[in-house]
Amino acid sequence: MNRTHLISALFALAGIAIEPAHGQGSPAASEPAAFSRMARAPSLAPWTPVTIMLGTRSTHYALVEDDGAVVLHAIADNAASGLGHAVKFDLQDTPFIAWRWKIAGVIQGADSSVASREDAPARVVLEFDGDKDKLTLLERTIYRITERVTGRELPYATLMYIWANHDPIGTVIPSPHTRRVQMIVASSGSAGAGKWQSITRDVRADFRRAFGEEPGQLFAVGVLTDTDNTDGHAEAWYGDIRFVPAAR
Repeated sequence: MNRTHLISALFALAGIAIEPAHGQGSPAASEPAAFSRMARAPSLAPWTPVTIMLGTRSTHYALVEDDGAVVLHAIADNAASGLGHAVKFDLQDTPFIAWRWKIAGVIQGADSSVASREDAPARVVLEFDGDKDKLTLLERTIYRITERVTGRELPYATLMYIWANHDPIGTVIPSPHTRRVQMIVASSGSAGAGKWQSITRDVRADFRRAFGEEPGQLFAVGVLTDTDNTDGHAEAWYGDIRFVPAAR
C-alpha cells in the first residue's frame, strides 16, 4: 500500500467511526434513545454529532414533528456528518433491528461502490467489537495510527444499512474505502421517495453474510446522511431505531 492509499484508509476508518471520541458523549446504553420521546431542543443528546472529515460541511440534524410523531430530520448540502449513540449489548436476545425512514429523493450520480460517488440520502450505521488480532498486520497498523490520531476506538467491523439509487434490496456492497465496512441495501430507488418506509432486518444474518462470521458486541448506533462526494443535496427523516427479538 503506497502512502496515498494509506492516508485514504486512515481517513476512511476515522470517518466511519460513529462512536464519539473517548471522554465525550453519554455512557453506553442498552438501546439507542428514541427520537419520538426526546424533547425538541437544540441539543440532541444523548445522540452525539460525529465529524466525518475535517473541513467538510456538517449535515444539519433536528427533531421535527411529522405525521403526529417526533422524528429526526437531516439536510445535507455538499455535507457529511453523522449522529452517534453509544450502546453496549450483544444481539443474542434481540437480533432484529427495526426502524422507519423517509427521503425527499435519491442523490443523482451517487454510487456506494465507487469511492468518488459514495453518498447516500439515509444510512443506519452499526459498529461492532471483535477480535482485532484477526485483522491483517497492515489493518492493525492502520487501526493503531488512526486511534492515536483521532482518540476514537475504531470498530472491528461496521455494518451500514443504506438507501441506494438502483441496487436491489438485500445487496451487499463492500465499502470502496475499507473491507471493514460493509453496506446492505435496505431501501432502493426514487419510487418510494416522500413516503415512510418501515424496515426490519436480521442483523446477525446480515452480518454473517457481509463478513463471514458472527457479530461481536454492538457498541455504537448511528445515522448518516451525506452528499460530500457528489456535491449534492439530500433530505431524510428517521424514526425510532429499535432492537427486537425474533418473531415466534
